[in-house]
Amino acid sequence: MVSAAGADHRDLVVIGGGIIGLALARELLQRRPGLRVTLFERESEIARHQTGHNSGVLHTGIYYKPGSLKAQLCVDGVRQMYAFCEQHGIAHERCGKVIVALDESEIPGLDELESRGRANGVEGLRRIGPQELAELEPHASGVAALHSPNTGIVDFGAVAGAIGGELREAGAEVRTGCAVKRLEKRGSGVVIHHAGGETPAAHTVVCAGAWSDRLAVAAGAPADPRIVPFRGAYLRLAPEARSLVRGLIYPVPDPRLPFLGVHLTKHIDGEILLGPTALMVGARDAYRLRRVRARDAWSTLSWPGTWKMMRSFRATAISELHMALSRRAFVAACARYVPELRRRDVLSGPAGVRAQALARDGTLVDDFVINEFDQTFFLRNAPSPAATSSLAIAARLADQIEPRFG
Repeated sequence: MVSAAGADHRDLVVIGGGIIGLALARELLQRRPGLRVTLFERESEIARHQTGHNSGVLHTGIYYKPGSLKAQLCVDGVRQMYAFCEQHGIAHERCGKVIVALDESEIPGLDELESRGRANGVEGLRRIGPQELAELEPHASGVAALHSPNTGIVDFGAVAGAIGGELREAGAEVRTGCAVKRLEKRGSGVVIHHAGGETPAAHTVVCAGAWSDRLAVAAGAPADPRIVPFRGAYLRLAPEARSLVRGLIYPVPDPRLPFLGVHLTKHIDGEILLGPTALMVGARDAYRLRRVRARDAWSTLSWPGTWKMMRSFRATAISELHMALSRRAFVAACARYVPELRRRDVLSGPAGVRAQALARDGTLVDDFVINEFDQTFFLRNAPSPAATSSLAIAARLADQIEPRFG
């Protein structure tokens, strides 16, 4: 939907039509009906990037450091997301997840995840042995596992569509196909310069995903952290092989990285996805592996943190590149958890791009990052579990913004 252009003053402008931007606009309109709200989205439709290109998993908060924003907002967010889906008749399923330790060397990592999950208040989390693992996932293999029965699946694109519908009913203006170029502080507000002209606003929030850092820098905010795109490719199980996986089968992840490793996940449409990989790429919309955009590539390669990160994780980078280029290697990584899996069982699958914040010192930022600069809020790091947490992130942002309306 593309609304007619207009330069009238808005109470709130939200930049970014992913699930978080939509949820924030909805939250503030629910709290303050009648607000003049405009949401700008650069693509021709909402939810075209991270929201519409993910595995659709509803996370419960196991992985995240207690006290972090990810921990707090994922645990609250998954409860809110289940309630939203039930209220709106959106298909979802609490199919459950097992995080599998392949051998004794992975038990300490499993212990740490269990400790985090319990500290974060994850519902129903329990340790299981090989026998119970076989009952839950008959084709999986491991010496122990964590079972999270409340972990589920949903189509986040459908959720975003429902939120967008509520926004339109509440009188919000949703302007798609309208890229924002820069923000300019003017008086007590901000002027948004975009493809359709200028729009003045009293309050502005940037939820622009892979492009969030550019808008922040264009507004005068610090360059650190920078968004670096990582492409996540999936394979699919052929229909006749779907019985190999009942729900969600995950590895014990590398604690140094914000990625969860390749896993096997049931999708709400019945597909079983394998992956994703995590390969640094040359475009922020590199849904095709060979897509390279000069500005994106230069942004990544000119950032000091990129080279520091690559030196720290050289072996991981080589492994990810191998899996991206070799289906045999990709399948072999997944078959460690489901030994019956064979190359003939898999088909090509979708891909997504994770907008990962990378600090100047080479640290992969492992929490949501929300900054305020010159009367504008910037959500500068919102990878997984941001979709699960979106309603809770929106409430947290709204708590900060609402008092300013007076």
